[in-house]
Amino acid sequence: MKEQKDVVIDVNHVTIRFNKANQKIDNLKEYFIKLVKRELMFQEFLAVKDVSFQVGRGEAWGLIGTNGSGKSTILKAISGIMKPYKGTITVKGSIAPLIELGAGFDGNLTARENIFLNGCLLGHSEKYMQEHFEEIVEFAELWDFLDSPIKNYSSGMRARLGFAIATMVKPDILIVDEVLAVGDYKFRQKCEQRMSEMLESGTTLLFVSHSIDEVKRLCDHVLWLDKGTAVMLGAADDICDAYMKR
Repeated sequence: MKEQKDVVIDVNHVTIRFNKANQKIDNLKEYFIKLVKRELMFQEFLAVKDVSFQVGRGEAWGLIGTNGSGKSTILKAISGIMKPYKGTITVKGSIAPLIELGAGFDGNLTARENIFLNGCLLGHSEKYMQEHFEEIVEFAELWDFLDSPIKNYSSGMRARLGFAIATMVKPDILIVDEVLAVGDYKFRQKCEQRMSEMLESGTTLLFVSHSIDEVKRLCDHVLWLDKGTAVMLGAADDICDAYMKR
């Protein structure tokens, strides 16, 4: 057990539930009629089941598992996007989440406009964003497309811009969920280098990737999830090796 003062993320017996509709409803009118008549039927789906772990300040945790194992769901709960059905999550410090590609961007606005919009959503002033504007564009390597609408960007270009904005400052906690998978090899190396620098300066990292090699390079701890249940957690090399032998 870590000393409580060093724990920045405490996930305590967390269960996250979704309701899946048992029937197909084609329009809003039909939905409200069934709602009023109490004829809507749902099936309970537990995306995360009684998961507990603690993340210490400056640690790098990788979350691994097959698609549908609950990795992204638990990151969204830690980011405050959704609430647990059971259990508690305590987070200390500022969070920069990179969870969904293009989140916080308006497709009809240019990259230039979206930089200021996204910065505002992260709590930065216009003056602050102006001071860091060139740094963001330089890292994202998007000078030639700065006045093009985001909707015309490839997924890799959006990922580059999102990562550049989120890591412009060094947050207490950086959450990266598979968004770098769409980038080219050179840019992924660039992002890994920046994350390594942030870790050295004390940032805590939560990292989801299907690349076990990336997880081993960046992370010192790993949580292995399977169908919402924690299978193993501990030292990165040990858990990754066990996962690969499954």
